[in-house]
Amino acid sequence: MERFSFPVTLTPDKDDGGFVVTFRDVPEAITQGDTVDEALSEAADCLEEAIAAYIANEKDIPVPSKLEREEKLVHLPLQMAMKAAVHIAIREAAITKSELARRMNIDEKEARRIVDPHYNTKLPKIEKALHALGRHVELRMF
Repeated sequence: MERFSFPVTLTPDKDDGGFVVTFRDVPEAITQGDTVDEALSEAADCLEEAIAAYIANEKDIPVPSKLEREEKLVHLPLQMAMKAAVHIAIREAAITKSELARRMNIDEKEARRIVDPHYNTKLPKIEKALHALGRHVELRMF
C-alpha cells in the first residue's frame, strides 16, 4: 500500500477552527475537519475521489513522496488502490482496455468496468486483471 498511501499536512484553521488538509502530491485534493480524526477521515474520502478523477481522465497517478516529520499518512481504500494498480499497469504496458479484455477472455465492457473507479468491482476480478497484466497483489499489514 506504500504506493497508495499519501502524506498530508494538517494546518489549523485559525478563522473557522478545525484543520485544513492538503496533499503535497495531489494538489487538487483539499479538505477539512473539525478534529484531527475527522480531518483524516475526510482526507481518505478526498484522496479516493482525486485518484478516481485521475483514473477517469486517464492521467498518471502521482507517486507519493516520502513522509516528512510533520505529516500524517492517508491510505487509499483497498478497492480504489487495486483499481489504481490496474490503471497504472495498463498505462505502463501501453495497452487498451480491449487488450485487457482479450487477455482475460472477457467482454470489453466488463474490462472497462474493472477500471471504472465508480463501478463496484469485486476484488477477485480486479486481482485477475492484475494477473493478466503480469502483476500480483500482496497484502501487508502494519
